[in-house]
Amino acid sequence: MKNARGQINALLVGRCALRSFLLQASWNFESLQGLGALYVLAPALRCLYQGEERKQAFQRHLGYFNSHPYLGTAILGSAIALEADAAAGNPQDGVSASDFNGMMMAPFAAMGDALFWGGIRPLAAVLALFFAVRGSLLACVVLLMVYNLPHLFFRFWGFFRGWQRGVEIVATIQRWHLPDLAIRIKEAVVILLGGLCAMWVSMMLHDKGLPPAVGFVALPVVGFCCWLARKGVSPLTMIYLGTFLALAVRGLK
Repeated sequence: MKNARGQINALLVGRCALRSFLLQASWNFESLQGLGALYVLAPALRCLYQGEERKQAFQRHLGYFNSHPYLGTAILGSAIALEADAAAGNPQDGVSASDFNGMMMAPFAAMGDALFWGGIRPLAAVLALFFAVRGSLLACVVLLMVYNLPHLFFRFWGFFRGWQRGVEIVATIQRWHLPDLAIRIKEAVVILLGGLCAMWVSMMLHDKGLPPAVGFVALPVVGFCCWLARKGVSPLTMIYLGTFLALAVRGLK
């Protein structure tokens, strides 16, 4: 199979990439995403191997796999490239696809969690809230667009790039500085939350016919909450306290 790499065309890789939407469709305690990873790779493995070799290839990828569902596609794309080179008798740097999966899935999971769960998802929610507080249905559109455009880009770009570059996908991901990007997004979310709170207070004052300057009364409350946070008071406790005080003030009226 000297030209095994050539048998894996873009159409077949696209098929595998589409299957990545079902990466998490079959979790189990033994291999976590293992069955889903094999399902993603199955069309490529069927193309590369026949008979007993195909059976062994399926068994290799039936083991443990657990990574971020969006960034993990880059690992699976690289696995196809490594399997194709191995089938052609030209393994990349002596690294097998299963070994590469085992080495990369945890770092990619950590980067993906920080970027998507800790950064892009809150960012999408905050941007959508700017429209939601005004009663605009665009909030749903903004939420889905801001979250899914990066998600779909990394899912498909990562898969195809991994197929093209093999183990070099690691250097490509490193150049993107994703952990730093996640931190910058989190900082932006905090700033946007401050702006959202200010806009919300301004709208409420306008509805009550009060001047915007009254909103500065909230500053001591914000400072008090910051002091409580520095003292180790949990956010949930502060939410309960704020809700109780709001209900008490409303009851006095």
